Amino acid sequence: MTHKAYSRREVLRVAGATAAATLASAALPRVLCAAEPAKTKPALGKARHCIFIWLAGGACHIVTWDPKRRGDAKKKVAGSYYDSVPTAIRDVRVCRHLRRTADLMDRGVILRGVHHDVVDEHAAATNRLHTGRPTSGTIVYPSIGSITAQQLGPGGKSAPAYVVMGYPNASRGPGFLGAKHSYIYLTETTAGPTGLSRPAEITQKRQDRRDRLLAQLRREYLRRNRGDRAIENYAAVAREAQRLAGPEAMATFDLTREPAALRERYGSEFGQRLLLARRLVQAGTRFVEVTSNLNFKNGTGWDTHNDGQLKQHLLIDALDEGLSALIADLDKRKLLDTTLVVVATEFGRPPEFDAGGGRGHHSKAFSIALFGGGLKTGQAIGTTDELGRKIVNRPVSVPDLHATMYSALGINPAKELYTDDARPVPITDHGKAIGELFG
Repeated sequence: MTHKAYSRREVLRVAGATAAATLASAALPRVLCAAEPAKTKPALGKARHCIFIWLAGGACHIVTWDPKRRGDAKKKVAGSYYDSVPTAIRDVRVCRHLRRTADLMDRGVILRGVHHDVVDEHAAATNRLHTGRPTSGTIVYPSIGSITAQQLGPGGKSAPAYVVMGYPNASRGPGFLGAKHSYIYLTETTAGPTGLSRPAEITQKRQDRRDRLLAQLRREYLRRNRGDRAIENYAAVAREAQRLAGPEAMATFDLTREPAALRERYGSEFGQRLLLARRLVQAGTRFVEVTSNLNFKNGTGWDTHNDGQLKQHLLIDALDEGLSALIADLDKRKLLDTTLVVVATEFGRPPEFDAGGGRGHHSKAFSIALFGGGLKTGQAIGTTDELGRKIVNRPVSVPDLHATMYSALGINPAKELYTDDARPVPITDHGKAIGELFG
């Protein structure tokens, strides 16, 4: 092997040429990208609030929003359990127990091709609908309520950004966004959150002194523990609680301020929750989840195995009463265009009846209804086969549903959030908003 001696000048020349070539090759993709057409920006709506009505247990799509021919539970003939009625949308029918809402369907949209791959586990399916993603062993994803709260912030000085009425679980939580973007939890509508009201013996003067002392202690503690995310989140939650502890915020939760006739129109405890959701939206709350699972009038709630099917009309009637009152009330107050109302569930039910006369789980095709939100309403999107087993056209994935909701709320569904370790996570799992609802 022979070795050639290089002069200092030659070494510098070669090194310079190599560096120039490296820089040129690194710049090349950027030049090519600049010549590519820009990506189309998502169509974003003008809604600023969302009322998310959760039918916990798996509401049967073919006895609510996607009725089929009548079946017979006793004879085990597959099909719907109730007759249907026409709606304000031409050629679209819904269950006869949704007769009041049927007259208001020109303000709504039925998505009849929603689907996912979780069948046997309620918790996993609930998590899928709330976070838009499968569960992960390395990251806890935030719920749609927490993301909405984080992106939009509270819309009023005495309004919580996010409220949950019903049984909460981890699926409703903030995940990696931190406690600051969690929810206020309410179990009943007869009183506001007790944790936000101070004892009667604590005067405003005493409270102000306490707040000043607490603020001083908090500043010092945060200074000594700078960069500790858990402590910073705790401090943020405490400040948020103080913001909401005044009489103005608590007055929002007082339903006695509403006319008796209106309260009666909303109906049951579930309906009263919807009325409170309207009051919260008026005050500036961005996301309110109202769960329909506390009054198991049929014995099982929406999880209609066995005998639960026999009296499911009691649940549907209560939904119809409260939902129709909410839509009409929001419309009358000019709030419907800026409020997206979503009626969702974790999956549907199959057309076949089980041994007890009820139904199992079905996630390959089910329905979700949307109202208001500035969307192009008065339409049903997607169809299923003759018994609602399979999607015939226009499937809607859960990420697509989330992208549609975020887009209606003016939030870019492709925007990236960041975990504690700076991992980028898009707001949706590659979801695409339903184009027919915008424009």
